[in-house]
Amino acid sequence: MSEPIVEVKNLKKYFPITGGLLNRTIGHVKAVDDISLSIRAGETFGLVGESGSGKSTVGRTILRLTDKTSGEVLFKGIDLHTLPPKELRKLRPQMQLIFQDPYSSLNPRVRVGDAIGEALLDHGILQKGEVRDRVEEVLAACGLSSYHYDRFPHEFSGGQRQRIGIARALVLDPALIIADEPVSALDVSIQAQIINLFRGLQESQGLTYLFISHDLSVVEHLCTRIGVMYLGSMMETAPRDELFRNPLHPYTKALLSAVPIPIPKLKRDRIVLKGDIPSPANPPSGCKFHTRCPFATEICKAEIPQFRHVGSDHYVACHLVN
Repeated sequence: MSEPIVEVKNLKKYFPITGGLLNRTIGHVKAVDDISLSIRAGETFGLVGESGSGKSTVGRTILRLTDKTSGEVLFKGIDLHTLPPKELRKLRPQMQLIFQDPYSSLNPRVRVGDAIGEALLDHGILQKGEVRDRVEEVLAACGLSSYHYDRFPHEFSGGQRQRIGIARALVLDPALIIADEPVSALDVSIQAQIINLFRGLQESQGLTYLFISHDLSVVEHLCTRIGVMYLGSMMETAPRDELFRNPLHPYTKALLSAVPIPIPKLKRDRIVLKGDIPSPANPPSGCKFHTRCPFATEICKAEIPQFRHVGSDHYVACHLVN
């Protein structure tokens, strides 16, 4: 088993709510509320959950694009949030982000080759005369051609733009790539191509991914381990096959029940969650999921469940799981 490349320990990220004449802090949005996870070198860790569960904030906080409220984020054993800016900048090429929207993340006035190669110049990795060869090499690895270098973003389809986004992350030869909903804006047929591209690049270059998604059918094909988030907290983590075979948390079971089966005659027993997601500014006491859980008991309303190991690298936060 490989060593963790990323370790997140008791991470919290609260955004202040201000109000009143003096614009004082009157509360906090608890976007990430005391989560822990590890990502091993060479694996793909999937982070899933409904919109607003805090997945993207976890990714941005790991990269220190957002400062933490408390906890630790270790990258190769180094606490990123204690590094001075100059030292953090030296590590930036090793950690890259792929955005959800492949169009708005590209400058429409900049040729894609220049957009991809800009970071090579900015970090002093290559000289100006050497950039084009490296960019064309990465374009080819991402299924694009060398003549695409001089084109502008509006000349590409959605799938091609996402390939450009992947190439921009790949050009610095990173150790970790955080992909934030990278296929959610694409057609299903194009999604399959991009997923296969992710897998091929991982096999050929030994990449490590944090793959953020709300689509469990996509996560099933790409990820080796999966973490399930709800309202800023981690509900369950497990190896992919273990999670799909033996989900333990009621929230995980509800999410899996919504995954379609590609056989018309087969149907899942759908678990429909009642009620709306509570506000992260005022989360429920005890287990945050108890307001929508069909199995909640009094202890669920009163006590926060511990995130416990239940075997086979499987962890769950639920009072109902022995």
